[in-house]
Amino acid sequence: MSFRVPPRRAGFVDRPDGARIAYEVTGEGPAIVFAHGLGGNLMSWWQQVAHFAPRHTCVAFSHRGFFPSVAPAGGPDPAEYAGDLAALVDALDLGDIRIVCQSMGGWTGVEYALLRPGRVKALVLGATIGSLDPRQAPGGAPTHDAAAARAELVARGINPAAGARMAEEQPALHHLYNHIYGLSQGFDREAVRAKLHAGRNRAPASFAAAQTPVLFLPSEEDVVLPYSGAAMAAAVPGARAVTLRRAGHSGHFERAAEFNAIVETFFREVGA
Repeated sequence: MSFRVPPRRAGFVDRPDGARIAYEVTGEGPAIVFAHGLGGNLMSWWQQVAHFAPRHTCVAFSHRGFFPSVAPAGGPDPAEYAGDLAALVDALDLGDIRIVCQSMGGWTGVEYALLRPGRVKALVLGATIGSLDPRQAPGGAPTHDAAAARAELVARGINPAAGARMAEEQPALHHLYNHIYGLSQGFDREAVRAKLHAGRNRAPASFAAAQTPVLFLPSEEDVVLPYSGAAMAAAVPGARAVTLRRAGHSGHFERAAEFNAIVETFFREVGA
């Protein structure tokens, strides 16, 4: 048999303020960096790494404070995320990269792309708009308040970031999602969420300065961060949008095959 498991290594990047950023590198080839959401860590991307590693260098990392990374005493601060990613890219000598983000990771991806214009070959914003303000895009703001839907899921013992469909149709996957979610402890997630929302103030059109192709990839049944991908794409020069059907907020986890295929097609179409 000719099958060979892609090479893998892991480590930490130390930051001047005491943060430690954990990472895993799997595979060889053009680099893809995966930036997880508020409910995850580097393990969240297991289905993407397995898919892309035969052809790409897949770098999954945990944001500061998220297992097994370490944050300073004040806890995770999204204002530091792009700098952390820059330090990781430099430490691993990745050069130009592709970034696939979900939820909170979108703040990292958008801000890194603006920090290093032209250095991101492609940016995927899965169930996120990052620091881009949908209120500054015609029709981009959420059409409804999903707070009641989230509360109803919590009352049923369902993690809103996973969603009702995952819990009902793929209970083992929902169970695994909650295990990964629970690994990160010792800080206030809601405080981090508040900082993320406070930093969501960039005009979508300003993202043109990043000089990178961007794909908005919202989930059809998202009750955590619902937005119109078409409206956001229309507000960002050259952007594209595809909606992941029959999926909640963590579509990369719930509908991995469909998510991976959409990302792969986007990479191919933009020459990344």
